[in-house]
Amino acid sequence: MPDENELCDLAELFKVFGDSTRIRILFVLFESEVCVCDIADALNMTQSAISHQLQILKQSKLVKARRAGKSIFYSLADDHVRTIIAQGQEHIEE
Repeated sequence: MPDENELCDLAELFKVFGDSTRIRILFVLFESEVCVCDIADALNMTQSAISHQLQILKQSKLVKARRAGKSIFYSLADDHVRTIIAQGQEHIEE
């Protein structure tokens, strides 16, 4: 059995996946590295709302950011994120 801290960290990670807006953002990031304005356009949401959700995803180490001049581009942190989502999809489709 993992220790209590590890269990709490795992529970917090899964809480992040409990929001459909964050899941939608991750699906946009599956396609390519994008800026906040492009995510907002794709999801028909405000840049402010997207930025708030991206901050949560960054804190959870699910996305990473890269600055290019005045723009910040976001992408998936690693392939684990794609795998977690794929496993979840597979599970609900059974």
